[in-house]
Amino acid sequence: MSETLLRRLTPEQVAFFHREGYFVAKGLITPEEVATIRETFMTQAKDGPVEGLSETARGNRVYDPTDPLHRYPRMMQPHRHPEHAVGPLSMKYMLDQRIGDTLHDLYGEEPIAAQSMFYFKPPGARGQDFHQDNFYLRVKPGTCMAAWVAIDDCDEQNGTMMVVPTTQDYEVLCPEKSDSTQFFTDDHLDIPAGCVKVPMILNAGDVLFFNGSVIHGSYPNTSKDRFRRSLICHYVPSSCIEVSHWYKPLYRFNGVEVEKVTATGGGPCGNMQAVKGPH
Repeated sequence: MSETLLRRLTPEQVAFFHREGYFVAKGLITPEEVATIRETFMTQAKDGPVEGLSETARGNRVYDPTDPLHRYPRMMQPHRHPEHAVGPLSMKYMLDQRIGDTLHDLYGEEPIAAQSMFYFKPPGARGQDFHQDNFYLRVKPGTCMAAWVAIDDCDEQNGTMMVVPTTQDYEVLCPEKSDSTQFFTDDHLDIPAGCVKVPMILNAGDVLFFNGSVIHGSYPNTSKDRFRRSLICHYVPSSCIEVSHWYKPLYRFNGVEVEKVTATGGGPCGNMQAVKGPH
C-alpha cells in the first residue's frame, strides 16, 4: 500500500497488522471520552439488566443469580437503542472517524460498521473461550474486523483479551463445546500447533484492532474489585458481498445504511453453525 493512501497509520504499523493479525492504537480515545463512556453505561446498568438491551441468556443457558454476569450481562447492539443514553453514544463511537481511518488503513478500503457491544466484566466474571469472529459474522469475501476499546486498564488479573498471532491466515474453524464453568460462551477452539496466546496489556483508551479470523478469547476476572469494561464494534470491508442477517442494518461512517446480501446455508461448519443471535 502506498504511504500516500494511509490516513492514520504508518506503513510499519500496517505491515505489523498484516503479519500478526492485530494492532493496538495506543490512547486513540481520550481519558475524558473514556470516562463519559464508562459513566453512561454504568448509569444505564445501575438498576440491573435492561430488557431488550442486556443479554440475559446465552444459547440455552440462563445466567445464574450467583453469577456476576447475571447482574452485569453484556449489552448487545446498543447503537440500535436511541431511547437509551447508551444508544447515541454507541453510534457515535461505532462511527468515530479515528476508528474509521484506522480501519481504512488496515483493510486498504472503506470499512462498514456492523455491530456494537459493551462488556462490563465485573470481578468474578468468567472468561470468553477461544473463537474466531467471522464464524458468526460470516463475511464473504474477506473477513470482519474488531475495534476493541478498553474502558479500563486491562491485564490478566481483571480478564484482558488474549490473541493468537498469525492465525488470521486460517480458514474459519469449527468449534467444540466450551467448559461452562470457565467460560460464559458456548464455543471453543484449540490453539493450533506452533501458535501461542498473547495477553493484551492495555490502558483505558487503547483500541485493539484484529482480523476476524484471528483466534482470541479472554481471561476470567479474578480481581477482587476491578471491572474490565470494553466497548467493542465489528466492521466489514465495503467490497464484501454477504454477511449474517444478525448484523443488519450496516452503516457507512457517514451514517448512511448499506445493504449486503444475507449469508445463507450452514456456513463452512454445516448445520452446527446455526448461530442464534449476534456474537
